[in-house]
Amino acid sequence: MAPDMSLDRILQEITTTTNVAALNQTLKNSLPKESRDTILSSALASGQDPLSILDARQNTLGALYILSARLNTPNAAVPPEFIKLFCARFLPEQARLAPERVTLLAKGIVKYAVSNGVLSWAIGPLLDLLMRYPPDTSYLTTIHTIFLNTCVVAQQPSAALPVLANPIANVVPALSDITYNDNLMYHYLGGMALAMLKRWPEAEEFFEICVTAPGAVPAALQLEALKKLRLVQLISRGETTSLPKYAHAGLPRIFKNTPYSDLVSLYPQNIDKISALVEKEKQLFGTEKNLGLIMQAIDRAPRWTLRKLTATYVALGLADIARLVGIPSEDEVRALLLSMIEAGDISAQISASGTVTFSDPPPQFTREEVDAVLRSAQTQSALLEGLDLDMARSREFISKAVKGQDGASMWGPGQEEELYAMSGGAGAWAEEAMFA
Repeated sequence: MAPDMSLDRILQEITTTTNVAALNQTLKNSLPKESRDTILSSALASGQDPLSILDARQNTLGALYILSARLNTPNAAVPPEFIKLFCARFLPEQARLAPERVTLLAKGIVKYAVSNGVLSWAIGPLLDLLMRYPPDTSYLTTIHTIFLNTCVVAQQPSAALPVLANPIANVVPALSDITYNDNLMYHYLGGMALAMLKRWPEAEEFFEICVTAPGAVPAALQLEALKKLRLVQLISRGETTSLPKYAHAGLPRIFKNTPYSDLVSLYPQNIDKISALVEKEKQLFGTEKNLGLIMQAIDRAPRWTLRKLTATYVALGLADIARLVGIPSEDEVRALLLSMIEAGDISAQISASGTVTFSDPPPQFTREEVDAVLRSAQTQSALLEGLDLDMARSREFISKAVKGQDGASMWGPGQEEELYAMSGGAGAWAEEAMFA
């Protein structure tokens, strides 16, 4: 194919070739790189739209090149119906030949939605693209971060739940042009979406995966994830927990030099000091989009102060609890107690005279819960066994393991990831997302 070939000739190549891999090399290498997308976005000599001729399934690769080019070329006409049709029907085996075009397509879908003033429109096509492109939902792709960021910024975090329900177990660079930061950003954004839905245990898990990802030095995004992890723990537990031993030792030291560390050390009893700290650092907390989480933690502080009383006292009057917790009304204390009893946070009884008797909550497990845990354990065991076998067969892993014994690092971000700054990263992507 000559560099000056028209779109008519390109379309003929797409519709007549039987060697899709060769077609990919032609579209990728034979067209001038600086004008490839301009050529692919041009019109046929007859004025007919080439996308009206191509079949989204049979001609997946050609349609992918043309559609991704149009979506990223200014003023190029793009039929929204074809975007939806392509994402719902494309042939994954063909699309995987050009992972960089799939990434370009996903970004272009977001640009198209933004230009039309309806970002949420992109969620449906992106979800179809994400669920159909990889061999199965355990594979991480560049589409994941694009999709999650769209859900968070569009204030539709629940749309991400079908994706977040599938743990990531496979990272294959050849499948999708992913980088070290894609894993960090996926779990960071997943934690944000789950926190927006107040699904605290799941949000904590996603933030922790981001925080504990291996690397030679902590990434800036991991520090941001640690800040949110600590706030989520305060909301859901009333206290923070130690990071796993495999987390980078430098992260806790960096975190200790932030106002978030002071907030954690004061929580939950010192509400007056916490309020003063929040007022002093309000601009910082707001800029980092953590003010909403902090306010939720403050609102729940009396709950955790009350729970700490159960470790010291067997019985207390409502008036005594109100004084110790800092709630002015006995009726508010009664309502708080009832809500905590209902949620299973404490085990207590309130007498007619207003005396609250605390007791240890009896363990309660349903047969369904036990069966679900056993099934999950069996599934994870089989998955880990498969991963272990795959890793043992990997020459690259064995080579790196041998080098690792000599002191070389097996894993770690590249220089670009080490210098990653939140001002241009996921925090900036999702800076419009607020926690109610």
